Amino acid sequence: MKVFENFKAISAIPRESGNEEGIRNFLVKWAEDNNFKYAVDKIGNLIVYCQATKGYENVPPLALQGHMDMVCVKTLESKHDFTKDGIDVYEDGDFLRAKDTSLGGDNGIAVAMVMDVFTDKDCKHGPLEAIFTVSEETGLTGAFNLDVSLIKSRKLINLDSEDEGIIYIGCAGGSDVTAKLKVTENARPAAFQTISLEVKNLKGGHSGGEIHLQRANAIKILARILHTLSKSFPIMISDFNGGTKHNVIPFQAKAVFSFNKNYKTQIFEKLEAMENIIKNEYKVQDPDITFIKEIVEVKTAIDEKVSKAFINSLFLAPHGVQSMSFAIKGIVETSANLAIVRFENETFTVSTSQRSNIESSRDYISEVVAQALSTSGAQVEIGNGYPSWAPNPNSSLAAFCSKAYKELTGKEAEVTAIHAGLECGIINSKITGMDSVSIGPDIWDVHSTSEHLSISSTLNVLAFLKHLLEIIK
Repeated sequence: MKVFENFKAISAIPRESGNEEGIRNFLVKWAEDNNFKYAVDKIGNLIVYCQATKGYENVPPLALQGHMDMVCVKTLESKHDFTKDGIDVYEDGDFLRAKDTSLGGDNGIAVAMVMDVFTDKDCKHGPLEAIFTVSEETGLTGAFNLDVSLIKSRKLINLDSEDEGIIYIGCAGGSDVTAKLKVTENARPAAFQTISLEVKNLKGGHSGGEIHLQRANAIKILARILHTLSKSFPIMISDFNGGTKHNVIPFQAKAVFSFNKNYKTQIFEKLEAMENIIKNEYKVQDPDITFIKEIVEVKTAIDEKVSKAFINSLFLAPHGVQSMSFAIKGIVETSANLAIVRFENETFTVSTSQRSNIESSRDYISEVVAQALSTSGAQVEIGNGYPSWAPNPNSSLAAFCSKAYKELTGKEAEVTAIHAGLECGIINSKITGMDSVSIGPDIWDVHSTSEHLSISSTLNVLAFLKHLLEIIK
């Protein structure tokens, strides 16, 4: 099937956020081979134009939109190099999966579907504009810098959602917090012994789309364990690393810390007890949590007082759902993701992301996170963030799509908002009169190595999209 041939061709091209040149060149060649006009704006977004089919010349133009980049994560054992290796896609029943990496269905399947629509001789439609943006996953850079003079459409169908049968008309806004703590490493005391503690095999996932599932956060687990130990025993950190991307729930983390040898028995008993407690708490959400302990040798460690302050700052930093929406039942209103911890050059760097449908709540939770992290003495910075996409209950496009879905499938579409970030709100704010919706096929465990895309759902959504284009006026 053409759409999956397209997707596999896209997946063969490295396209981590910020490295979209290869996929853009691929799409430019595709446009040229099919005699589609196109334009590339200054930031690197690609707009491709498809003429109306016969009899649809007077239909107003419509934009189909998705992003070219993907979140790249891999298993700890994988040797995959995202700068040069393509994604190894394989079929598993009704699903497409990737071997040892994220799949990139977010948002490669949008690009694949647009390619299918543009080249399908049986698809009837008015003038179409494909908007392929860059660096959506790292700050919606393409949408913020889109050259709107290249866009004539005033209706936009975004294809970056992950739930068949749902028409999204709003999304959360977000912001990031970064904390940097400069420390000094000293010779580890001779009376101390060092252990490496790793937590792995968590599900992780999208910090917007799957935060409501309350999965375990590897960084928070380690912080909790070390906080518990530090209340009774002197602890000195030598390393702490975890997480992968700001919009990914951390699925692995490792800490290296030292303790007085006199407390070895008590330390290991406490570790065993804490591991059992955590496994029990997450036995439903994250049944495969694995702890690996290993005695290691280090020469240096960080002062006990500084180590404890840093551990406690991570322990205090909020993570997960902060509040549910009263305006739209069933969706998260505000959340936080303690996303990344790195230790390099005697500096701890912590990165977090916060989301909310309400701007003041987004700013509030960001300030709470910043204050928690600052308790270690770290220098903290709150990013500018991006705005929410306020739902428009009077959207004529949403009403039309909902009616068309019922006519085609016999089922009622759910019209709602999503906690994940989408580019629609930014594009709407830049183009006066733009009316947007977001749809997409079923994709699970996005931004993780467990990501999988439904083949049948993709075909259903593609059929719905072509139906929309045929009847929309």
